[in-house]
Amino acid sequence: MNEVSQISTTKRSLAERLPTSVTPAVRRLSVASLIGQGVLIVSGGVVRVTGSGLGCPTWPKCTAESLTNTPEMGIHGVIEFVNRTLTFALAAIGLILLVMLWNLRKERKDLFWLAFGLLAVIPAQAVIGGITVLTGLNPYVVSLHFLVSAGLVVISMLLVNRAYGRTGVTGPHDVPRPRPLIRQLSVVAAVAGYLAVVLGTLVTGSGPHSGDGTSPRMELNGYLVTRLHAVPVYVLVAAALLLVILLWRNGKGDILRNAALVLFVSVLFQGFIGYWQYFTGIPILLVIFHMAGASLMLGVVTNMIDIALRRGKDVLPA
Repeated sequence: MNEVSQISTTKRSLAERLPTSVTPAVRRLSVASLIGQGVLIVSGGVVRVTGSGLGCPTWPKCTAESLTNTPEMGIHGVIEFVNRTLTFALAAIGLILLVMLWNLRKERKDLFWLAFGLLAVIPAQAVIGGITVLTGLNPYVVSLHFLVSAGLVVISMLLVNRAYGRTGVTGPHDVPRPRPLIRQLSVVAAVAGYLAVVLGTLVTGSGPHSGDGTSPRMELNGYLVTRLHAVPVYVLVAAALLLVILLWRNGKGDILRNAALVLFVSVLFQGFIGYWQYFTGIPILLVIFHMAGASLMLGVVTNMIDIALRRGKDVLPA
C-alpha cells in the first residue's frame, strides 16, 4: 500500500512541475520543431543529390553489425546517418513538447493534439525511410517519404501559430474576419501550393538525382510532368499577388497582409530557383535550394490559410 501511495505521490509531483500555461519554452520548442522539419527535408535532398541514399544499406541499423556508420562507408555513410539521426532528434523534441503540454491537454486541446500528431507521425516517417532503403530507393516510396515530411512541416506551422496565439483557441477573436474573397483566395493558394509539392515529387522521381546510381526512376515524361508541376505554381503566384493587392491597405502591422507578402516573396523565390535549375541541367546546389524553398513554401502557405480562416468578429464588407 505504501508503494502505491509513493508512486501516486511521484506522479502528482511530476505533473505539478509541468507548465500550466503556454510558456516561452513551449513556444521555442514549437519553432524548433518547425525549423527541424525543414532541415530534415533539406537533409533528405542532400542525401539524394550526393548519391548517399544507400550510404547505410540496411535498416534500422546502418550495417548488419553496426547501428552507426563506419569509416569504410565514407562520406555517403556519414550523410545518410546524419539524416537518420535528425529524425530521432525531432522525435525527442516532439516528446518533450507533448510532456510539457500534458497539464494543458484539456484546456488547450488544439496544441496538445497537434503535438501528439507530430510525435505519432515521426516514427511512421522513420519506418517509411527504412522501407525506402530496403526497396533500393524505389522512387514512389521516396516520394511518400518526402510527402510525410511535408505534412510534418504543415503540422509544425499550425503548432507555432497556436503556441504564439496567432490562431486557435487563444487566437484574436476581437478582430474582424477577412472578407470572403480573401478567405477563398487563401484556400486556392493553399490547395495550389500543396498540389505543386505533390506534383514536384513526380518531377523529382523522373529526374537524374536518384539517391544512388543503381536506383530506378519513374517511367514518366520529364518534360510533361515538369509542365504539369508548373500549373499549380502559376495559380499560386496569381492568388498570392491578388492577396497582396487586396490586403495592401491594411497597413504594415496587419498580420494577414504580412502573411500574404511573405507568401508572395517565397513563391517567387521558389519559382525562380525552379526555373533556374531546370534550364541549367538541375545542378546539385540549386536542387538543395529548391528543397529548402519547398519547405519554406509549405510553411508560409499554411500560415496564410490558417490566419485567413481564424475566428473573428463580423465579416468585413466586400
